[in-house]
Amino acid sequence: MPWRSFCFGIISLMLTTAVVMVLSGHVQADDVVAEEGPRLTVKKCADFKVNGTGDSSAWQKTEWVALNRRPNGEHEYTARFKMLYSGKGVYVLFDGTDTRLTATMQEDFLDLWTEDVFECFFWTSEDHPVYFEYEISPLGYELPILVPNLDGRFLGWRPWNYEGTKKIQKKVSATGGANESMSAVTGWRAEVFIPYELLKPLRNVPPESGTQWRANFYRVDYDNKTTSAWDWARVGPSFHEFKNFGTLVFE
Repeated sequence: MPWRSFCFGIISLMLTTAVVMVLSGHVQADDVVAEEGPRLTVKKCADFKVNGTGDSSAWQKTEWVALNRRPNGEHEYTARFKMLYSGKGVYVLFDGTDTRLTATMQEDFLDLWTEDVFECFFWTSEDHPVYFEYEISPLGYELPILVPNLDGRFLGWRPWNYEGTKKIQKKVSATGGANESMSAVTGWRAEVFIPYELLKPLRNVPPESGTQWRANFYRVDYDNKTTSAWDWARVGPSFHEFKNFGTLVFE
């Protein structure tokens, strides 16, 4: 048998074996390596007060990062974010076009993801399947939770003594209309400061120059009884597929 034919035969056998193992369940989903996700360098800044408009000069240090509309999304809206970090915490600025603020909830810690919302997830240490999730509505209500994710089983835990230096600073604003429930608008923004004091249970906090976190950023919109969603790092059906998150590199 010619050497080239022999090599092709071996490669074919290996590929066939691998396919059979996957189809028969002998290779777990966790064993399949996902494609490398996006990377973002997070610049350092001095602390500033958030106001919901993103007009602080600090934001001029970094560029907007686009979120990508997920499959089956119908709304032709844009979605993007910026991120900075300081010695005390991380800053995130969300921005998106819109036509209506589909948001009715009037309290924090509700199921905000069932209405218009921006979200960010921070997985600070790959040694542990625990990450921080934050959601904010167009009306300024929030959902900050810590999420243990064990073999695809996850549950969010609310922060304890959520006040003082642990409290997240957050503001929202709308353009083209009132910042009110079901208001017609042309877009909305959310600006948040998440203090390290709140993230203390997690490892790799606070970040230093060269520190890397895994992360993802999302938007969900429910206008006209139709749902559209956006992500930074592409995930499957669940936003909690943390192994597919992108990577933040702190400058």
